[in-house]
Order: sequence, then C-alpha cells, then structure tokens
Amino acid sequence: MRPHSRQLIATSVLLAAVGLAGCASPKAESFRRSFLPPPAPGPAPGPALLPEPPEIGPPSLLDQESPVILANVRQEVPPRPTRLDTRLRRAEERFQEGKRLYLAGDREGARRAFDQAVDLLLSGPEAVTGRLRLDKRFEDMIDEIYRYDIEGLGAGDPEQQAGFDKAPIDEVIEMTFPIDPKLKHKLVEQLAATTSQLPLTVNDEVLRFVNYFTSERGRKILLYGLRRAGRYKPMIQRILDEEGVPQELIFLAQAESGFMPRAVSRKKATGMWQFVQFRGREYGLNQTPYTDDRLDPEKATRAAARHLRDLYQQMGDWYLALAAYNCGPNCVDRAVQRTGYADFWELRSRNVLPLETANYVPIILAMTIISKNLKEYGIEEVDADPPLEYETVRLPSNTNLELLAAAVDRPVSELKDLNPALLKNIAPAGYDIHLPKGTAAAALAVLELVPREKRETWRLHKAQEGDTLAALARRYGATPAALVAANGSRVNDPEPGDWVVVPYTPKPAVAPRKPAAKKTATSTRPRTAAPAAASASKKPAPKPAAAASSKAPASSSKAAPYKTASIPAKKTTIAR
Repeated sequence: MRPHSRQLIATSVLLAAVGLAGCASPKAESFRRSFLPPPAPGPAPGPALLPEPPEIGPPSLLDQESPVILANVRQEVPPRPTRLDTRLRRAEERFQEGKRLYLAGDREGARRAFDQAVDLLLSGPEAVTGRLRLDKRFEDMIDEIYRYDIEGLGAGDPEQQAGFDKAPIDEVIEMTFPIDPKLKHKLVEQLAATTSQLPLTVNDEVLRFVNYFTSERGRKILLYGLRRAGRYKPMIQRILDEEGVPQELIFLAQAESGFMPRAVSRKKATGMWQFVQFRGREYGLNQTPYTDDRLDPEKATRAAARHLRDLYQQMGDWYLALAAYNCGPNCVDRAVQRTGYADFWELRSRNVLPLETANYVPIILAMTIISKNLKEYGIEEVDADPPLEYETVRLPSNTNLELLAAAVDRPVSELKDLNPALLKNIAPAGYDIHLPKGTAAAALAVLELVPREKRETWRLHKAQEGDTLAALARRYGATPAALVAANGSRVNDPEPGDWVVVPYTPKPAVAPRKPAAKKTATSTRPRTAAPAAASASKKPAPKPAAAASSKAPASSSKAAPYKTASIPAKKTTIAR
C-alpha cells in the first residue's frame, strides 16, 4: 500500500473517533464518572468586584425644582366667578366710588353712586346660592351709607348734641306676666345641665319672665340685646374676670340697657350699666361739659364690676347684691332690718322692696337661663355684631372730630360710635380717644400738619383728582392766600393723596327769625263784619320757611335725600 493511501485511512479513522466521542450520550458520560474519585475542593470564589460609585458633588440649586410640565400641572386654576360674585364686586365698586365722590365734595355724585350700589344688591335673584352673603353685605352697606347720610347727604347735623336711647328695661320692669305651667319642668331639667357662676333659681317669678322673653314681643328685646352684645362681649368678659365676679353679670347690662352705651332711664340713670351721677363719681366716672364717663363702655364696665363686688361683700348674697345695684344698698338694708330676713325672695314676698327691684332680679335670671339654652327655645343662631376693635391715643389739645375723621378716612359717626362718652364734636385735651384699629399711627402723623392750637377749628382735606387752589378755597370758604400760608406753595397744584390743611372757621349758628306780624292800617271808621267775598279775596299769609321746604319741587336748590336716607336711626323702639 502506498504511503499516501495509508495517510488518508489514518485521517479518516481519527475523524470517526472524534465524531463518536462527540455523539456519546450524557448518560454514558455520567455512568463513566461515577467510578472516578471526586475532584479535590478548590478555593472558594471571591466576591464579585463592583465598579466604584460616581463621586457626588455639591447639591444643585435646581434639585428642588419640579419640571416645567409638572409645575404647570400642580398650579390650581382659580374658580370662575359666579354671577353672585360679579354682582357683589360691581356693588362694591359703586360704593367705593360713592365714598370717593363724597370725600371730594360731590354730594350729588355720591348719592347716585350709593343708590346704584344698593340697587345692585336689591335686584339680585332671590333663589341663588349664597343669597345670605348678598343680604349680609346689603345690611352692612346700608349701615355705612347711613353714616355718610347723617353727615351730609341727608338732613343730619354734625354739630348737634349727642342723642340718647331709651333704656329697654323701663318697658317691662313693672309689668306682671302669666305663667306657663309646662315651662317649670323644662327649666328644672335645663338648670341641672347648666353651668353658672351666678346661682340660678326656678320659681314662679322667674317663670313669668321666661314666658315673656320667649314670646314674640319679648324675644325681640332679648335678641336685640344678644346681637349688640357682640360688640362688647370680649371686653366685658375680660373685665369681669379681672375683677373676680361671675361672668353671668353680663346679663345685668343686657337687662339695664340692651348694651346701648347711651341709654337713659326714667330716673336719669345713664350708660350701658345705668349709673346715676353720684354713684358714678364714687367709682371714677366723672362728667364734664365735653364728656360723661358713664357713657364709656370700658370705664363703666370696670366701675360696675367693682360696685357689684363691693355690694356682694356687703350683702353676702348675689341676689341681694343685684337688688342693691338697682335700688341702692340702704334700701335693701332697711328691708332686711324691717323683716329680719336676709333673703331676696322672702323680701319680695313681703312687698318690702320697690316693685321695680322685685322684678329686677327675676328678669336677669330669666335672660341668663334663656341665653344659656337658646336652642331649647327655638333660637338656633344669633347673628351677633362683630366686636369693636380700636386703638387708644391721648390727645394733646382740643381736637375736632371732623379733623380726626379726615385723618383716619372714616365718617364722623363711626368715631362717635367708638367714643360714646363724647357729648360734643370736640374731644378735649388729655382725652383718651378710640380710633379704628390700625389707624392711630397714621392719624397722629397727619395731625402734626395742623398746629395744636388750631385743631379745634381747622380741617384736613385729602386731595382728589382735579382739586385746585381756587376750588378748595370756594369749598371751605377760605381765601387762597390763607391756604397758601397754611400749606406753602405746594397747595397751588396738589397731587391726589396729598394732605391740605384748611384754616377753617365755622360760622356761628344763627337762630331762625320768626316771621314778622303783618301790619294792618288803622281806621277811624267803626268796625263792621267783612262780607264773605271780600274775605275770600284776601291773600293767605305766607307759610313758614320750614313748611315751604317740605313741599319744595324737585328743581329746588336743596338736593333731595337719596333713597336709603329714609332708613331710621338704630335706636330701640318698643311698641306699647
């Protein structure tokens, strides 16, 4: 065999052997390995090497920012204004325009703007969501417009003396009312669940007044006082707590005055807590030609709390202390000495107390019980007046309220409400006057523009668009030279918002002249009865000016009062 052939055969055999080895089954391989010794254990595999983490740099200012797309998604879309919101906004715009025109001296324009604001609120649909908001803003706006009305838009006289209100207790203090027998069991259950620092009692006399104050007529008196209480309640509660007397004594003020600071009784007791002059002076409530401290709610509350505390220490019983507050401690002492009983209900049953005093304590207890259980008497909610908020500053000189009103940009009547103890339009030097909260600092700065000795008569004017030296001189009856002397050359062309000092001198009041009697010619001929035709031909006597003005035509120079001017002043009037 040739060598070349032998090489080919060997190669083929080798390839066949390799193919057979690759085609061997896994089972045969497993069988073969089962007879071999196990392999020696090798070193354990080490942990897998991980790449080093990247180095963290300083925090970026942009890390806290959201992507632009997400930021846009998170922004809340403002709700679309409703028809009610639009109506309220338009009414508010007209009201603010009326105030601007009033301060600028345009009374006719102010009247028209106020009327438009009121019309927008009155013409709102009845069946609309949020109607209560509309009604509430209407009431508030009417109150604010009324303040301007009594000062210039209507027939009010800003120079008149302060008015007074009737004490509501005078209406019921000497009356007797029937008893509702169904009420007694109800009241006993209520008292068991009522917490009170003042002792509460249920008897026939208390039941009579509970029955009255839950009637239609009595409920009006009660609710009127509860509404007005909101103005002074925080202040009264604070002072009663500071003086260490029961909080329920606040209802004494409700019974006495209905929380009217200028209430006056038939016996000339005055103020929210009804002090007579000599008793008020005992507790620091003084009177001057300009002020009466009995009318100051805060000073009078402090005096009443101290007086009641002294009476309790003297009498040893709160009911006797209340009776002594009404008729005087000497009256109660004499009743105790005559009977030997230091018990109010025993003194009442023996008729040794004045009738007014005998009913005084049951009235206060009835008001307290009802007010602590309003829902039990069908009164769900009382829309109380918001608390009065003010700042107090001491005036260094006599200051006119109109000057102060201009400095705080409020009507004079609002200052009078905050300062009921002022009897005139002048606040005397050294007086602690209350100004609307947040206005004291600005008001004092503006007042410095006016010399102290001139603050009783001079005025301030906040310049409006279009004001000129000549126009201001005409409006206030001052000469241009006087305005320049008080303000300098800047008054020639004032910018809107500038303060202009007006050297104003009020004209003295002139008493109206009575019409002169018509003179008749004397005759020497004997008097005879004039025929009817002759008497009919005589011209009637001229009417007095007041009567003529009441029927003046619309074209009269005197502007007709705007439509809301007929709203009566807020005084308690109880029909008899």
